[in-house]
Amino acid sequence: MHEMSIAHSILDIAVGEMEKNASAGIRKIKISIGEFSGVVKEALEFAFEVLAPNTPAAAAIFEIEVLPMTAECRKCGKFECRLSDLNLLCPGCGRIAFITSGREMTVDYLDLE
Repeated sequence: MHEMSIAHSILDIAVGEMEKNASAGIRKIKISIGEFSGVVKEALEFAFEVLAPNTPAAAAIFEIEVLPMTAECRKCGKFECRLSDLNLLCPGCGRIAFITSGREMTVDYLDLE
């Protein structure tokens, strides 16, 4: 379960920023993950719940936004699809579409005390 190591890295980032800013604690951590990133939201939430106690983020709200996967055709540029379509072939020219978003994973912001 790689979500455990991801949650650990998120906590490291948050605690590092807290210390750098001489804050007393962490109130909220907001992250975004792409639906094509391979990260399971529920597993990441669970991993955070397991790791957060006894850290400055123990009482922090952990918010995750899932970003949709989108793709477009590199040849004609007109086709855009979503992962839910389960079809990455352009209906216009038949080429495989290029994934333009949905792989990302970012810490959007921290709310520090």
